[in-house]
Amino acid sequence: MCRWVDVANAYHLTPGSRRDLDVYGVIVAVFNIDGEYYAFKDACPNDGRELLKGEVRGDEIICPRHGERYSIRTGVMLDQPAKEKLDIFPVRVSRGMVQIEIEMPELH
Repeated sequence: MCRWVDVANAYHLTPGSRRDLDVYGVIVAVFNIDGEYYAFKDACPNDGRELLKGEVRGDEIICPRHGERYSIRTGVMLDQPAKEKLDIFPVRVSRGMVQIEIEMPELH
């Protein structure tokens, strides 16, 4: 089951800023690019390690290990015919909070 989860106060996530957080065991990278919010699983499709510390150029993030460029907006790899893609999350703002839609773990 999916649900909307607060990940940041929109007031504090200013244009050009980014942050990561653990949401139900998934490390999520959240960005504000020109006043629009984006989120993806903070894991390189090649090795599963973090991307958030990579260089950001406009709306692209560069993997700090492989140098591959990904669109923060769409998750698509920009360097080659796109075989790999970031796992992106739907994002919205509700009552001043940036929220992502994410799968909730099942409780047993």
